[in-house]
Amino acid sequence: MRYLLEGSVRQSGSQVRINAQLIDVATDAHLWAERFDGNMGDLFALQDEVTSRLANALGVELINAEAARPAQNPDALDYILRGRAAYLKPPSRDRYADAIRLFEHALTLDAQSVEAQTNLAGVLVNRVTAHMTNSAAADIARAEELIDRALAVSPRFAYARYVKGTVLRWQNRWYEAISEFETALTLNRNLVGALQGLGRCKLYTGLIEEVTPLAEQAIRLDPRNPHIGWRYLLIGTVLLLQSRTEEAIVWLEKARSTMPTEPYHHSWLASAYALKGETERAAAELAEAQRLAGESSFSSIAHVKAEGLWGAPKVRALFEATYFVGLRKAGMPEE
Repeated sequence: MRYLLEGSVRQSGSQVRINAQLIDVATDAHLWAERFDGNMGDLFALQDEVTSRLANALGVELINAEAARPAQNPDALDYILRGRAAYLKPPSRDRYADAIRLFEHALTLDAQSVEAQTNLAGVLVNRVTAHMTNSAAADIARAEELIDRALAVSPRFAYARYVKGTVLRWQNRWYEAISEFETALTLNRNLVGALQGLGRCKLYTGLIEEVTPLAEQAIRLDPRNPHIGWRYLLIGTVLLLQSRTEEAIVWLEKARSTMPTEPYHHSWLASAYALKGETERAAAELAEAQRLAGESSFSSIAHVKAEGLWGAPKVRALFEATYFVGLRKAGMPEE
């Protein structure tokens, strides 16, 4: 036995508190601890939420712990774990490149590894959606080829379904993507990335009222996720599209503070601040988005439109009336 999960339960009236901690048996080191509070009024719902949060938290902690263990002769699984640990760090171009390098090495050791294929495809497509690559078309093509190979062997692999959905989302195939995300959640209800992807696609298809509950559920089930800023951004996006600018800024600032190296978060804040009339802050956020993205990703309105996903016509109209108006006010040129 390498790790031990132990805990306790205390009840006071209808309130219950659960304490859990993860211990490295070999060193007796405490790797992680968490407290969960809930109401006994709906015991089954509380049980589901606690087990989901535990599963997500332990997934991150165990990956990091295993990746940190020295290995004299690392095999494909070692490189997969190291790649996943690199991907779980705050995103940047270098971090994405590190994760890709490790997953590629895993594939050289085991060309048939579904785990390596899926994780490599996931990093490739997600660095495209994060605007942290200069080879978006090639990354998407490689991701699609890898994930189709993985699903041909393991069609019930939930994470592979999530990656396939993300590829389809980037290809503007929203309804097909929704099907993949829903399948992923059927196979693994704790897969918060699929909740986020499903929310994005609901946004693009115009089902805006269904978006925020999905993002909130993802936040609740995995509040310590290093990519939680994407969920904050999704809520902020919905609020800005609804012209609830001050509320949007609260969530967009949370997104930026948790993922400060993500240029997209800065661009949305630039738009929101400009719409509020805070032009200096808007210009500063736009400059930071341009610095982080590099090249010309946020150089003009035309470029942003060409590189982004804007959904069905009625949703595009909302982007035009809010996000793009704000970017213009922040100082972004048309061409």
